[in-house]
Amino acid sequence: MGIGVGILLIVIGAILTFAVDATVSGINLDVVGWILMLAGAAGLILFVYFSQRRRAPRAVVTERYDDPGQPPL
Repeated sequence: MGIGVGILLIVIGAILTFAVDATVSGINLDVVGWILMLAGAAGLILFVYFSQRRRAPRAVVTERYDDPGQPPL
């Protein structure tokens, strides 16, 4: 889930929670809105966490061979 999907879930959840006064039998739209907002926030947090993890510096290992006549293994 990227930034756009996370923000979209938050927006749709906020609309369902705060702007819609309709009633649907068997479904509480306020609860559905809160669930969507939490899912969007969790998606944004996970996206930022994994994108920061990808940018972390990594160790570079180089091997050096002193004998020019011997090929590396």
